[in-house]
Amino acid sequence: MATNKQRREASRRLLERQLQRRQEQEAVRKRRTLIATIAGTVILAVVVVIVVIAVSGGDDKKKKPAANSGTPTASTPPGSSSAPASTAAPAAKGPSVTFEGVTVKGAADLNGAPGVTSAASADPAKLEYKDLVVGKGETPTAKSTATIQYVGALYKNGTIFDSSWQHGQTASFPLAPGSVIDGFSQGILGITGVPPMKVGGRRIIIMPAALGYGASPPQGSNIPANSPLVFVVDLKKIEATPASSAPAS
Repeated sequence: MATNKQRREASRRLLERQLQRRQEQEAVRKRRTLIATIAGTVILAVVVVIVVIAVSGGDDKKKKPAANSGTPTASTPPGSSSAPASTAAPAAKGPSVTFEGVTVKGAADLNGAPGVTSAASADPAKLEYKDLVVGKGETPTAKSTATIQYVGALYKNGTIFDSSWQHGQTASFPLAPGSVIDGFSQGILGITGVPPMKVGGRRIIIMPAALGYGASPPQGSNIPANSPLVFVVDLKKIEATPASSAPAS
């Protein structure tokens, strides 16, 4: 028969085994809880990353710039375009053409940015033009919105103040009088002695200061007051001007 001492020892051992099992069970529970917490954190992080990527992608699409429509209006010159500068377009290749002191390098290459320089000394008395490439497409009207590539320079010294080629995108604007400087509307739409351009054409347009920005060029345009201007314009496309874009009567 077991003595009291033996019974106490057996009880002590049983209690130790029970305590050890409880500790082991608690350790297992803690490991499972830790694993579940880590897994939940990883899953949450993956979900957050996916949501951030999706939102960023949507914002990028919304912020993607449309074709520049603010160049060159009656109040906003080409030089103040807000489009960010991008990698320069390839230079136009081929023969140069000189007209009224203006030399255009790669005159007939519509796939590259024409080089424009000017050695003119006298102010032009009227709007002058020369077709470097005669277009074969549609002819614009005062109700048209034109999409163009252009290089704009000061006629007196050839300093380039703006170029759609440098912005990496075409420019679009209404041709109606009052929507764009007179030299542009007349040089593209045509006036007496100046035929209208056609889509696919490239033209030199030389305009007196009065047909450009006159004595008050917009601030930040880099165009001095009373400066005659020269533009080399490629007419890429025309379409009807939306009613909301028409100038107030």
